[in-house]
Amino acid sequence: MDYKQFFEKLKGKKIAMCGIGISNTPLIMNFLSKGAKVYACDRRSRELIGEVADQIENAGAELRLGDGYLDNLEVDIIFRTPGMNWNLPQLDAARKKGIAVTSEMEVFFDLCPATIFAVTGSDGKTTTTTLIAKMLEAEGKRVFVGGNIGKPLLPEIESITADDFVVVELSSFQLISMRKSPDVAVVTNVAPNHLDVHKDMDEYVEAKKNIIMHQNAFSRTVLNRDNAITESFRGDVRGQSLGFSMERKLNNGAWLDDDGNLHMAYRNMDVPIMNRSEIAIIGDHNVANYLTAIAAVWGYVGVDSIRKVAREFGGVEHRIEFVREVNGVKYYNDSIASSPTRTIAGLKAFDRKVHLIAGGYDKHIPFEPMVPYIIDKVEKLYLCGDTADKIEKAVTDNENYKGNPEIIRVKDIAESVEKAHATAKNGDIVTLSPACASFDAFPNFAARGNYFKELVNKL
Repeated sequence: MDYKQFFEKLKGKKIAMCGIGISNTPLIMNFLSKGAKVYACDRRSRELIGEVADQIENAGAELRLGDGYLDNLEVDIIFRTPGMNWNLPQLDAARKKGIAVTSEMEVFFDLCPATIFAVTGSDGKTTTTTLIAKMLEAEGKRVFVGGNIGKPLLPEIESITADDFVVVELSSFQLISMRKSPDVAVVTNVAPNHLDVHKDMDEYVEAKKNIIMHQNAFSRTVLNRDNAITESFRGDVRGQSLGFSMERKLNNGAWLDDDGNLHMAYRNMDVPIMNRSEIAIIGDHNVANYLTAIAAVWGYVGVDSIRKVAREFGGVEHRIEFVREVNGVKYYNDSIASSPTRTIAGLKAFDRKVHLIAGGYDKHIPFEPMVPYIIDKVEKLYLCGDTADKIEKAVTDNENYKGNPEIIRVKDIAESVEKAHATAKNGDIVTLSPACASFDAFPNFAARGNYFKELVNKL
């Protein structure tokens, strides 16, 4: 089916769009313009949604708000939001009634004529997605970027051609129900995450693996060869299998040598690309992100374009983002670090001990794996949010904890910044790298990061 047939079939159909946010609002407007009857459904109140509620209602959408927003939906199609649990009882009930339950990304994959690169993983998705897109653009390609990165692509489907390239970030929630895979599938790593929503770790891993399960012999898969779970996916690869490694030389994939040089090994050739010192953004995890992107775009992009991006790309907002220097103290916003593995990567990026602000919403991920890094890399640990007790217990229970770092309990991020500002000395680093989601106090990690930056800029 092409997009013209799809939009023709939408006319007069009743469609429930679950979630009124960044991803779905353009989709609601698009479907209304195609003649569909759209029900905009959201658990939040009209007051919390704000002026967007007026905007879509004035355009013709019918609002269904509050706790019962998914109950007894009498529609033809339900589009679930990217973060919505596939197994919700209301969605199961809808499927039993014969209602189609899908997502924007599932439909986009069915209709898209372009070459699709898709990136998933527990960490590094957004930076890797951005790097792939920037490398393709540097080569002169026309590129569309979207997915879990916050932008829906279905409203743009009418302007995408077979000569274009699409780069999407996909979450486990998006992947769990997908039945089509990208031309180039990338898995950065897999570590415990979102266990507050997935029924167990096995479901989470299988959701991630779904990115490769519908590929064919002409597809490419890029896997992390240093991660045991992603390494286990290799047996399911249907097409070309490439890897990336920070730890050893590869025969097929991108790898880092002992002198800090990035290489690409491909079809019995090994091509030196650049030294890690040429990469503008700091941290081992960003070297890994570059290796991942190089393996993904190899053959589509020349070495000069890869080097150009390395020299010029300053990083994605909220990812070890330098905010400001105050009295010789540097402040970094790493709000994207919503899991322990992300915080570990953030701590390893610095060459000295830091003042760490951590804590937040509980995703039921164990904090013990990051404790050795906290003991080694943190001078003062400021804890707030729902998980403060859990993180403190994980640190103090460790046999190597001898009172360092000093643990400072605070009521919120504002008090953390205030106390860090009072105690940090010339040459110190203060970083917000919470190891937790933001939902106990903020709608998302970006809102948390922006609030932190506001506080720092007011110092």
